[in-house]
Amino acid sequence: MTDPADLSVTLVDGYVDEPAHFGVPPYISTYPRFTAGAIVDAGVPESNVTYHTIDELRDDRKKWADVADADLFVYLGGMTVPGKYVGGTPAEPDEVRELAWVAEGVSVMGGPIRFGVGEENAGAQEMQRQGLDYDFLAMADVEAAAYDLVDNGLEGFENRYRDNEELDRWAAAGAFVVEQHPNHPDYLICELETSRGCAYRCSFCTEPMYGNPAFRSPASVVGEVEALYERGVRHLRLGRQADILAYGGDGEAPNPDALRRLYGGIREVAPNLGTLHLDNMNPITVVKWPEKSREGIRIIAEHNTPGDTAAFGLESADPVVQEENHLNVTADECFRAIEIVNEEAGWRPGDDPADAPTHGDGETPHGSNASDPSNRLPKLLPGINLLHGLKGERTETFEHNKQFLQRVYDAGLMVRRINIRQVMAFEGTEMADEGANIANAHKKRFKRYKREVREEIDRPMLRRLAPVGTVLPNVHLEYHQDGRTFGRQLGTYPLLVGIPGERELGTTIDIAVVDHGYRSVTGVPFPLDPNGATMDELTAIPGIGDRTAGDIVVNRPYESAAAVSSPEIDFEIFTGDYPLDTRAAGE
Repeated sequence: MTDPADLSVTLVDGYVDEPAHFGVPPYISTYPRFTAGAIVDAGVPESNVTYHTIDELRDDRKKWADVADADLFVYLGGMTVPGKYVGGTPAEPDEVRELAWVAEGVSVMGGPIRFGVGEENAGAQEMQRQGLDYDFLAMADVEAAAYDLVDNGLEGFENRYRDNEELDRWAAAGAFVVEQHPNHPDYLICELETSRGCAYRCSFCTEPMYGNPAFRSPASVVGEVEALYERGVRHLRLGRQADILAYGGDGEAPNPDALRRLYGGIREVAPNLGTLHLDNMNPITVVKWPEKSREGIRIIAEHNTPGDTAAFGLESADPVVQEENHLNVTADECFRAIEIVNEEAGWRPGDDPADAPTHGDGETPHGSNASDPSNRLPKLLPGINLLHGLKGERTETFEHNKQFLQRVYDAGLMVRRINIRQVMAFEGTEMADEGANIANAHKKRFKRYKREVREEIDRPMLRRLAPVGTVLPNVHLEYHQDGRTFGRQLGTYPLLVGIPGERELGTTIDIAVVDHGYRSVTGVPFPLDPNGATMDELTAIPGIGDRTAGDIVVNRPYESAAAVSSPEIDFEIFTGDYPLDTRAAGE
């Protein structure tokens, strides 16, 4: 029998993306952390556990030796929703196979990859399980498989789901692997699980395969947060659940007291968080239990950080599609839920929540100095998920969805983002029989409709959400393109920010919004000193063309931003209360 204390283990993170779970960098999912905790709980020392991302292995072939030499190699990955990613590139099937070929010890794979893989991480696909040459495939919880495999001397395991008592041990014990992530600690956000499973049975979703919701206790989640915080983590997302409002209840109705213990406990053990966001909130919960939901939403907005998003799974505003796919919320109900979240959490830091406006007017900046937080993003807003290729989809479906989105916009409400995608058909879901046939048949119409939504709804909504002058703190600079630098804040569905000029990557800056794309913004550094600003930065500001920018440069230095401002240009909103450096630029 192999002594666990003598085992060497290598975990490779090929990244995951599920309906209620995200793990593509800058995120780290629960899978590597829980698996590492289970392995340690089984007797393997922390020092014997090595963690790599797939991007690390692409960048440094020498690290493949850790896969080859390990007594136990565990691959973690799989995508069950389509996406496009900036921070990392999910593993391709050929890479997953190569890892198995390289591994000389026992190899096991797990995570959502058990549902199957496709040719690419995109919609309109039928996902199939393919032979990937591993010794074992964990068809239930990979962390439970890893524990049992170590406990059994690497001889095998029975597929099973772990229970919350085990997770109480494993979640905190596996926090150490975050220190091995290449993004740690500055650009890493940890996904947290509060529950698994769903009370509803939508035709396309893999989450019901976990059964009815099973909630972790506040003490368990808070203990995991404390362990992560002690390891340097400052960014968290409560993303691993079907409905945050149902946390700690019967699986459907809200439990504000449980939310208060959860969020209050997190803030107590991790007082200096940079990010505390969430993901999923079921709109049917909001409309069926409006008063308890309002209380829960207020608790979240009291403790979270700005720019948070409660993803609403409307999926389709077409009543025919809703009925055929067992969707649990109507368009009218979703609209009411959007209103309620706007009313309770659509305020901006610095506003009085009791009388704060629920939306900006799309034109006027929210604040005029750096110390005024009312020029930040709202605390919590809905995000809308629309899914195409479902049973019953027809030409009218696209119009139903567009009309719904236009109704939301015309009512003066805000949504943080609109996610439009095509279905991925997985074995074990009702869509498996239909496959991707409907999505493929409507692909041309889908692309046209998606472009129309971006042009007609997304851009004006973004202007309302983040008017000119809105400040986005701590934008992490990720890549250069066409003479500009692009970056994002850490958080749920962060805005992509383009900044004039090429700045040092891997650093963070505060920016002020100056222009809007469909799902991105252009920004200039905040506070912006007119005595040091570049021509590109100056001309990015509305109302400043090449001639005005040239005049600003020629007339430096300025004693105050007011000296630069004019009836056409309110320069002060980009400088705040920043004391200007009155030395001429270049001296």
